Amino acid sequence: MKKEKKEKKQQEKVKKTKHYDKGQIFVKVMAGILAVLMIVATASTLIYSLMI
Repeated sequence: MKKEKKEKKQQEKVKKTKHYDKGQIFVKVMAGILAVLMIVATASTLIYSLMI
């Protein structure tokens, strides 16, 4: 009986960790894109200011 409870708990943990929400993935992708854009903007501003 104890083994069955442990197995059920382990299966629930596996199900929770493998489940990805579409909204959560979208937020992470957008955050990555915005971070790249900020780095590019900062680098281009620095290059432009050094050229003058």
